[in-house]
Amino acid sequence: MAPAPSDDSAAPLQPSFQQAMEITAQWLALWENGELSDEVLADRVAELVASRDGARGFFVVSLAGDGPLMDRLPEGLLLQLRQAGAGVVDLSVRNLAMSTAMALHHQRAGDGGQQAASERVRARCTELLRGLEPLAVKQRLEILLAATAGEGDDVAFLERWGYDSEQRAAIAAAIEAVAEA
Repeated sequence: MAPAPSDDSAAPLQPSFQQAMEITAQWLALWENGELSDEVLADRVAELVASRDGARGFFVVSLAGDGPLMDRLPEGLLLQLRQAGAGVVDLSVRNLAMSTAMALHHQRAGDGGQQAASERVRARCTELLRGLEPLAVKQRLEILLAATAGEGDDVAFLERWGYDSEQRAAIAAAIEAVAEA
């Protein structure tokens, strides 16, 4: 008996990081122009964030871009991101840390424009984390918070980016801000 033909439409997206950024930019443009409904966007993003590179590409474009998606996150999309689980929580926490540290870096360099952009990403991450699964967010933030004090699994992450004590303190404050609703 011959194998059944494969249905490629059921195969999950496995785009590269670059492809995921391009796909996200296209989808967000369609959504902003009213050519893509909240529901369809949510379903497409759910497929995209199922892979690490897909999720990374989605967040780079949606968090750092000028578009309004992350400022008025549709309920269906938030539900899909919540259901995506630990990978989305991890990337959101890492984006919170990096944007917080970079805001301070840009402030020190006197680059108000880049500082404001980093602060916008931090605010978007804060709001996103408040909407994701609370226990998963709490556990992941505790790991990052421990690293700001030099302990645990995220120490290597902070060291890899060369964050100094002032940046680590800012990251700790950003973590605390997530809990303040």
